[in-house]
Amino acid sequence: MTTMTDTRVPVTVLTGFLGSGKTTLLNRILTEQHGKRIAVIENEFGEVGIDHELVIGADEEVFEMNNGCICCTVRGDLIRILGNLMKRRDRFDYIMIETTGLADPGPVAQTFYMDAELERHLRLDGIVTVVDAKHIWEHLDDSDEAQEQIAFADVILLNKTDLVAPADLDRLEARLHAMNAAAKIYRTQNAVVEMERVLNVGGFNVDRALEVDPKFMEPEYPFEWSGVYDLQPGVYEWVMGEGPDPAMQVCLLPLSASDDAARAALVERAVIAFSDEDHELTHGGVLTPGETLAQLVLNDSGDTRFVVQIAKAGVYTLFTEHHPDEFGAALFNGATRLEAQFTREYKPDHEHDEEVTSVGITVPGDLDADKLNRWLGNLLRTQGQDIFRMKGVLSIQGQPERYVFQGVHMLFDGRPDRPWGLELRHNALIFIGRNLNRAQLNEDFRACLA
Repeated sequence: MTTMTDTRVPVTVLTGFLGSGKTTLLNRILTEQHGKRIAVIENEFGEVGIDHELVIGADEEVFEMNNGCICCTVRGDLIRILGNLMKRRDRFDYIMIETTGLADPGPVAQTFYMDAELERHLRLDGIVTVVDAKHIWEHLDDSDEAQEQIAFADVILLNKTDLVAPADLDRLEARLHAMNAAAKIYRTQNAVVEMERVLNVGGFNVDRALEVDPKFMEPEYPFEWSGVYDLQPGVYEWVMGEGPDPAMQVCLLPLSASDDAARAALVERAVIAFSDEDHELTHGGVLTPGETLAQLVLNDSGDTRFVVQIAKAGVYTLFTEHHPDEFGAALFNGATRLEAQFTREYKPDHEHDEEVTSVGITVPGDLDADKLNRWLGNLLRTQGQDIFRMKGVLSIQGQPERYVFQGVHMLFDGRPDRPWGLELRHNALIFIGRNLNRAQLNEDFRACLA
């Protein structure tokens, strides 16, 4: 009954790790005879926008954000674009959001519940995750993003099943089911699926999202932990052992009152402090209360001790970038270890694998087909494992049509597209992967020009 009377615009978030087939599925949705007018929002990871050239049949209603991950730096852009879309409500009755392959869909879904205006006009219908059956094993154990995309999914499309043996598919599906028993899993080739399995599924459920991530409805913070200490004037020590990082940012702030409003204001002050420039402290450095962010640099071996000077008795809160337990860290008064009177853990900022980067290339002119084939062949043989995703639009000498290609690792798919017509012939392509040499890729590609 709720679904029948809900007049809000349904929104589907389309996600999946790099190269899984999201754009292919999106094109199928846009060209199927389902009777829906669909507006599309795309988000790319990289400085050169490509997806808007690969998406067909929806030129008027494709909105692209290519300045970051939708779950990080451009959430404001997402809210702004959705707000602008609602001013054109008569032109569509469904919204698709295709995220970058490096996005955690949780914060995207969160947007629809944290913004009251959006919640009044839009409803999140579901998260559809496309999984590359051939390559997902390479990322399943070491990629938080791939795991989160599967965990949050209402529908999982196990795509590219024609490239995997049946026994391996059964094993993968069992693994996915173990990760997300609530999601419906469909096996697909070339993202061919009945539309009713991905549209109007009514599947997204906040309660289940909270089961996946208990901090789902919390905003993200630049720190993971805070501890409250009642301190008298004197000298204390903050002692840290080895940890996952060679340094940790911390900020020590006085708490003026114990009511909820004062605590909330203190958290906001900490957020501001963490956004400011930090100053580096090494062994024996002095940490003083205030708005200053300190970067505590650890010794190569053994404990690192930092001096904490308290001039005025009171209640102080220490905010730390990482959880102190990761470094065996604690506050000491002489030989006595002090326990925080109250601690809180925060949902940390979403972080990407810093080894994963993107290289975008935009060059006018025509390419020599033979040179291009030799370069791409050598590139895929030597660096294919490090190239998660590549895609682009190319201008081949002597060919009247645009040449579009997509690839993942050492798999490559390219074909002629629509004629260039009056459009200026150009080349726009992007690589996403590890250990990418920007200068070398640009130089080698330019050498393919006719």
